[in-house]
Amino acid sequence: MRLVVARFGEMDLAKWWNTKGQLGRLGAAAIRRGFPRTHYLAQARSVFAVASHRCFEVYDPPECATLWRLPELIEEEFDARWEKWVETAAAWGPFFDQLESLGGKDLLSELRSFQILTDLDIEAFGRLRRSAEGRAVPLPGVFSGDDHSVSLLALGFARGEVGSLAVPYVKLRDK
Repeated sequence: MRLVVARFGEMDLAKWWNTKGQLGRLGAAAIRRGFPRTHYLAQARSVFAVASHRCFEVYDPPECATLWRLPELIEEEFDARWEKWVETAAAWGPFFDQLESLGGKDLLSELRSFQILTDLDIEAFGRLRRSAEGRAVPLPGVFSGDDHSVSLLALGFARGEVGSLAVPYVKLRDK
């Protein structure tokens, strides 16, 4: 989910954060020279950092989760898996080949093309709306930490427009 949103948000597609094709063919060619075995993951880390920073600048909701700022335990699990992914970096080739060729249609279509959404995710997407000021997409309820919650954080970006980022977020606890 993070990879597809990260690629879609680049300047050559949705123009949400200041990377241009870092996860595309140009980025792969540039980074492959310095990181021949792990360039895919190096590309991803750099765009994740830029996307996270840009979302923080646009909308930083207190005590909430975003796609780029999940609860600490989940981020730790992600980092632990990252180490395993580095060991098997070559296996990511087909996924990154598909990622490089994103057509910039709409984010919902792109996420669907990777077959990483469920029918429940797509149904819930239909109920998501941008906030009144247009900078955010509040998700209903409280973050549960399951795949559906993360999928909605990714899908919420599809409520943004080219050049107009809307940051999806969900409360971490009821008040």
